[in-house]
Amino acid sequence: MFAHEAGSGTPIVLLHGFGLDHRSLLPLEPTFERSGGWRRIYLDLPGATRTPANDVASTQALADAVVAEIRTRLGDEPFVVLGNSFGGMIARYVAHELRPQVLGLATIAGVFVAEHDLRNVPPRTVLKRDDAIESILGAAINQYREDAVFESARDAQAFLEHVLPGLDGADQHALDRIAQSYSLNREPEDANPAPFEQPTLHVTGRQDHVVGYADALNRFEHYPRATFAALDSAGHNILFEQADLCVAFIAEWLQRVRLAG
Repeated sequence: MFAHEAGSGTPIVLLHGFGLDHRSLLPLEPTFERSGGWRRIYLDLPGATRTPANDVASTQALADAVVAEIRTRLGDEPFVVLGNSFGGMIARYVAHELRPQVLGLATIAGVFVAEHDLRNVPPRTVLKRDDAIESILGAAINQYREDAVFESARDAQAFLEHVLPGLDGADQHALDRIAQSYSLNREPEDANPAPFEQPTLHVTGRQDHVVGYADALNRFEHYPRATFAALDSAGHNILFEQADLCVAFIAEWLQRVRLAG
């Protein structure tokens, strides 16, 4: 798998959302730089811009490929894992499969229920429209507005820089194939029912109509060292719509990981 790496220190593996690539998580770079001592490994998942899908035909196969990639790159070295959206589901799988060497887990608008029809999600809501973004986004306006809850010029620019390139570069045929088997064989918490006791963070959007927030809260007791947050004025684009709060929660989580280690 392709990986964009930065920094040195304790490895942190970062996993992007479905149909995107590693660039969607690069806005977190200043947070890791300020925290210090983190070797960031941003993977392009199979089917993303710079990683061919090859014979990966399901989420389970993709998750197993990520575990294999981490073992190849890190061996038995302790590490931290963070995932956004679909990447959050994969991060949960990684954290449980490699639990003895995982120092911490974070999900940002993470998938907790794979089947769309079974998710507990709020109704589609738009809290703020900003007509000024139309001149910024041009033809990409509809892609941006699929998930936008609180529109702003800053978010629109971030979408162009960090999200749209991954959408354009994805192998859509491969993603369609994987989407046909979107669920893991078993949810990580069910397959590994012992509580996950490393410092954890689950940040969700209160207006996220894609994955919601309630399904994450259903796993509350499984994560005794977790902070759960449902942020208002945020949908599935929570990393942009509530960037400052997300960064604050992630920085605090990194500190908890350090203290626990």
